[in-house]
Amino acid sequence: MKVQEIREIIKLIDQTSIGEFVFEKEGTRLEIKRGMATGSLEPVAPAPAVQEAVKAPAIAEEPKSAPIPAAETAPAQPSEPKAPKEETSYQKITSPMVGTFYKASSPDDDPFVKVGDRVGQESVVCIVEAMKLFNEIEAEVSGEIVEILVEDGQLVEYGQPLFLVKPE
Repeated sequence: MKVQEIREIIKLIDQTSIGEFVFEKEGTRLEIKRGMATGSLEPVAPAPAVQEAVKAPAIAEEPKSAPIPAAETAPAQPSEPKAPKEETSYQKITSPMVGTFYKASSPDDDPFVKVGDRVGQESVVCIVEAMKLFNEIEAEVSGEIVEILVEDGQLVEYGQPLFLVKPE
């Protein structure tokens, strides 16, 4: 397992509320536990060579882990005041997985949808990348896109609202 892969796993887990993660492949075991006192991830591995590789990213990640929750909190705050009044009249398109949100299939392409666009139940509205797989997300509701709740390239959680739709 490469150090970069371990770093990516740590980043993904740090963005979730997962308390413990265990990965085994070809005799290598990677175990990551979220520390109770500091809230940071604490990787543990039995093989000395792997353990050294895991320690370096964990040290590099710990200073970065403090600003990440603040960044996650900031986008959530603006949408919270809107949610109570809109919850009754608008439907939400939510993320079916943890991953990275993309509004278009590539940086040069137009976004799948914009505010004001009409969508059908099978309309692709975005892509969520998870573990290097790009998953097209369908609206599953017919209506007009009222608001896009996340930014391009933002990490999203399972069940996190991505769009508000005024149903037809």
